[in-house]
Amino acid sequence: MRETTHVLVIGGGPAGSTAAALLARQGFEVTLLERDRFPRYHVGESLLPSLLPLLDVMGARDVVERHGFVRKTGAFYGWGGQEWSLGFDEPGRPAAYSFQVLRSEFDELLLRHAQGQGAGVREGTTVRRVEFEQGRPVAVDWTGPDGREGRTSFQYLIDASGRAGVLGARQLRHRRFHDVFRNVAAWGYWRGAKPLPHAPDGAIGVFSLPRHGWLWAIPLHDGTLSVGLVTDKHSFTQARRHAGSTQALYDRALAQCPSLARLLDDAHLASGLKVESDYSYVSDAFCGPGYFLAGDAACFLDPLLSTGVHLAMYSATLAAASLASVLTGEVEQADARGFYQTAYRHAYERLLVLVSAFYRIHDGRDAYFRKAQSLSRRDQEGLHLHESFLNIITGAEDLHDSRSDAVDRLQHALTQPLDGRPDRGLGGHGTSHMLNLPIHPDQPTAGLYLHLTPHPRLRYPH
Repeated sequence: MRETTHVLVIGGGPAGSTAAALLARQGFEVTLLERDRFPRYHVGESLLPSLLPLLDVMGARDVVERHGFVRKTGAFYGWGGQEWSLGFDEPGRPAAYSFQVLRSEFDELLLRHAQGQGAGVREGTTVRRVEFEQGRPVAVDWTGPDGREGRTSFQYLIDASGRAGVLGARQLRHRRFHDVFRNVAAWGYWRGAKPLPHAPDGAIGVFSLPRHGWLWAIPLHDGTLSVGLVTDKHSFTQARRHAGSTQALYDRALAQCPSLARLLDDAHLASGLKVESDYSYVSDAFCGPGYFLAGDAACFLDPLLSTGVHLAMYSATLAAASLASVLTGEVEQADARGFYQTAYRHAYERLLVLVSAFYRIHDGRDAYFRKAQSLSRRDQEGLHLHESFLNIITGAEDLHDSRSDAVDRLQHALTQPLDGRPDRGLGGHGTSHMLNLPIHPDQPTAGLYLHLTPHPRLRYPH
């Protein structure tokens, strides 16, 4: 194993694999340390159309296309007492489809692709500690699969270790949980389910419950339907105590959603239930001298809009471009960090606003969703949410001056049908075009813009 490397990546999920592939393709020496051995299970099967342009940039589009995943051409919503479909074939979308994937297979495809591009990948290797000198990380201590211990030094570090947060959460303690969106998810895999009627091919189904949460339904290429329940922690704990078990709670939630229950009339649950906490959080800083936090290592958002893989690969592309530009001397380190912090944080904040607006449809039916209608004061600290509104809808006023009115107008704009088109509903599955990469030189981000070809790099406007 390399004792030194240009760039060390912690984590082999979509963020780590994307960053490693993009940097290795440019000839940089990259070492990736992954705690698990792939394939490994991971939740998060439904992807956004923004995935495809990023796969093109890293040269992995054909690899994923050939694998046979379900093509997701839209989404179906049964939300707030209304039903609607949303197709991805409208003008302005980054692609006409995305994928419903088994993450164990999708993530391994990306990791093997990074390895094929020249990244040194070491699985079954746990990073125990990041060593700092003069305020920047310079090496990691690790334990390999055979119990052997070692040390690898580097010039730059990308922490893509997911919610474990090796550097940002465990060592720097930068992570701050939101007061709202402290959720719990319970899910399983069904066989024999009917397809969603009146929905685009391969669509995800998203269904609100009368109280306390929502359900997802995702068709997968192995013939199963992933069906999950998401609710806040307090409601989950109380309802499970009342129902007697997680399975009883799950079954009761399905019974409260007739449109989803009908799909499962002749189906059977082919797996045990999995339960996981989905607490939304954000790091105080997404980068610092010598390091970048990518994907869930930097922030995690309520899974309602299926944005996890998008944010992972988006941030990895930004991190790779920033590091490549610094390593070649084209951009100053401080400028690259400013670009990354601004671009990634704005993308996260836009989605944070959209999730909050989506939950507004519940119209305050219970305490949890009333709380989720607007972010708490502590959640707003350090967030330039008024800028996020301006990036989403022209003319929104400063959030701090008219927060409720701004949310109302955002919700109204996103739920209105386009001229001459069928009714469309609010949903992040159709809003990924709002997260355009900052590639235009006339509108730089923190003084820089992103150049994608032939490889991702940052440029100063001329």
